[in-house]
Amino acid sequence: MKRLIERSRSVGEVLRWVTQNPGKVSASHYPIALHKLGQLLQQQPGPPMGAGDGRGPAGQVLEQPEFHALCQAIVSGCAKFDNFSIVNCLYAAAALGLPGESPLVRVLEDESRSRLGRFNQKDVSMVFSSEANNKALEAIFSSQLFYENRQERFIRSMAEWLPRKAENLTPYTMALIAKYVARHRLREPRLLDTIANFLLKRGEQLDSKVIQKLVFPFSRMNYRPSNHGELFPKLEAILEQKAGSSPLATVNILMSMFQLSHFPQTVLHQVFSPGFITNVMSSPYALIVRRYLSLLDAAVELEFREYSGPRLDPRYRVLMFEHALTADEANRKYSYKGLVAEALRQLVGEECYRQDEVLPPGYCTDFLLWINRSGTVLPLSRVPAASRAPPATSPVTMSLRSSVLALTSDLQVVLSVNDKWHYCQNSDILVGSRAMRDRHLRLLGYCLVQLPYTELEKVSGIEEA
Repeated sequence: MKRLIERSRSVGEVLRWVTQNPGKVSASHYPIALHKLGQLLQQQPGPPMGAGDGRGPAGQVLEQPEFHALCQAIVSGCAKFDNFSIVNCLYAAAALGLPGESPLVRVLEDESRSRLGRFNQKDVSMVFSSEANNKALEAIFSSQLFYENRQERFIRSMAEWLPRKAENLTPYTMALIAKYVARHRLREPRLLDTIANFLLKRGEQLDSKVIQKLVFPFSRMNYRPSNHGELFPKLEAILEQKAGSSPLATVNILMSMFQLSHFPQTVLHQVFSPGFITNVMSSPYALIVRRYLSLLDAAVELEFREYSGPRLDPRYRVLMFEHALTADEANRKYSYKGLVAEALRQLVGEECYRQDEVLPPGYCTDFLLWINRSGTVLPLSRVPAASRAPPATSPVTMSLRSSVLALTSDLQVVLSVNDKWHYCQNSDILVGSRAMRDRHLRLLGYCLVQLPYTELEKVSGIEEA
């Protein structure tokens, strides 16, 4: 039967083989029949499949009683189909241009979603690339199985067709997509630009909590959208109007923009104003907003010297982080920090370096060493107190530290162990938060030595294939 279907020369011949020989047709034959129909219809003149107007050969075939009989046979039996047949039927139905509301597509989608936990990665990708309307995409990106697994092939494919469908998506669905690519650090420019264009067109109608979700992938992937010249001023204007409605969302958006080296002056005037601060301090998220504002204030001092507006009251300044990041702690057993720590212990001794030292304005460093003019690594107990990183983040203390370093010509060296999760996926581009941390530490006078995981793999003898 498989050979007969594949050798068919007309749509009618395919339909006759399948509908007139039910006893000889198995589950695996249905996707072959649907695929063959698609190939034959592509060869006929007329409107393309899925055009939706019902005219031409494709529309006529979809109305034939034999085709409806084929669809009904699949609907009736798909619960007993194996995974491969289910997936391939859905993929073929999508390629054939069947509407998402058709009984065949609905039943196949429902059956596919019920089996997601048993599908292999190839099956999952085929299912997801077959479902492209808003409802289907919302279901896909809401799936815990999908969210937890990186689907690079699907995302690359999606970047091709999403720009054509973006205007039909809801903000909620687009936010789910943004959350997914950010979680898996998928730096796909076409997809990120699609999110940026969506945000440019819809931003004024969106709640600031939704805007922060759409903006976050740009900073996460250290990516300035191609329309940033229009988008960033638009975001500034929106934040000016909505800054007080959701303070946490506002500072999150600001942080994303700062990580991309964009500093919206008028919005800074608002978030550092007494009214905004008073509102924040009486809220349940006061501490986290204070942390963000403290880091933003330090960033202004280091990178936006021309700013002359209000600054964060010193009473409210705190360290952004007081210990290693959650991601670094969770992945510690996969990190190369242990390898570097052992090497340092053997080379210079434990008294000559500190691990996981938190430096103002709240950056956790992997390893901190002090080297004098002659190139000797000094025990940290012998380093003058005035030379050490100060415990506060005020402009005075940061300037004092830089001055001390300039006078002594000594170097305080930060060894930065850049593990895989510090980079965008399959890239040598650091994620935005890590890149901003490095910029700030250099501006504070530290000498950064980068130790990328690709180089450490070679040293450890476990280089990836």
